Amino acid sequence: MKTFTFYVIALLCLLTSEINAQTFEERVSEISKNIEDITKQEKELLKIEVERVNKMLDDNEITYEEAETRKKEYATQRAKNIETRVTLENEKLTQLVKDKVAGKVENTKTTKKKYNFSVGNTPLVGLKGENSKKRYSQRTTTQFVFAFGINRLESDGDIDNDNYKWRSDFYEWGVTWNTRIFEENNFLHAKYGLSLQYNNLRPDDNKMFVNEGGKTFLADSGLDIKVARLRYVNLVVPAHLEFDFTKKKDRGDWVSFPSHRSFRVGLGGYAGVNVKEKQILKYREDGHRKKRKAKGGFNVSDFVYGVSAYVGYGETSLYVKYDLQPVFSNNDVDQNNLSLGVRFDFN
Repeated sequence: MKTFTFYVIALLCLLTSEINAQTFEERVSEISKNIEDITKQEKELLKIEVERVNKMLDDNEITYEEAETRKKEYATQRAKNIETRVTLENEKLTQLVKDKVAGKVENTKTTKKKYNFSVGNTPLVGLKGENSKKRYSQRTTTQFVFAFGINRLESDGDIDNDNYKWRSDFYEWGVTWNTRIFEENNFLHAKYGLSLQYNNLRPDDNKMFVNEGGKTFLADSGLDIKVARLRYVNLVVPAHLEFDFTKKKDRGDWVSFPSHRSFRVGLGGYAGVNVKEKQILKYREDGHRKKRKAKGGFNVSDFVYGVSAYVGYGETSLYVKYDLQPVFSNNDVDQNNLSLGVRFDFN
């Protein structure tokens, strides 16, 4: 999602000397408000849709695969909705400026200067005059991030593939800010934000997690388990150094720096806190389907920190993250979570 605040402020301040401020300002303010409302509406609707899917999954109304498919579809559709609706408003804004340049909007003063404006990574217009000066598109943009993939526990360099189903998984969603570090070079970016990481560990062979003596381990449940998972949710602050091979566009009087349009590599990490842990069991007993939930009490580490990296093209990347702190805080043998998946950064 592109940030339009800078454009609106610059437009109102810098054109004061040459436009009819009252009429022009009202029209720009209306378009700007529409853009902000569109972004807020679509984000809120996506949040509601994800929460609804999670509830349906917890209530056993849909399968895990169906839940993940719906979440991906909702995230993709909301991103498209924002892009489509904002593009229409952007076209109105661009046309308004063109009308001004063409003289369809009355001037209050005859002196003209050159100004350049940009929305997100795309310069919109330059007004030429005697005091020409090269301008650059804004250095910080925002993205909605969604990622999903598989989890595995690692201990002393060995991956535990025996005790967990292949569907042990994670998904992550959040918002990031992407800042171009150098004003005239598009290669290096600082990427930082806020994310929720949902991690699921799914034991195999009718096993479940138990806590005895302050230690958490897998044990035979003695039940005919159909679904077993330990979910722990972390709120983290990710930070990456991103190398973006998207070329800048230099058109003489203004320069734009598009992002997420070519190969990208990100290296960094994350740190945060655990906000929830819960074990869910679904099993059959005496011919009846039953469900059991246990919240907390599994000694999941209160704090989380780790390293992560991604490489991809455009908005899609392969994504890997590794928790440097053990999943369980008091166990004799440390087990760290390794995740591999796909990441989407929607502008």
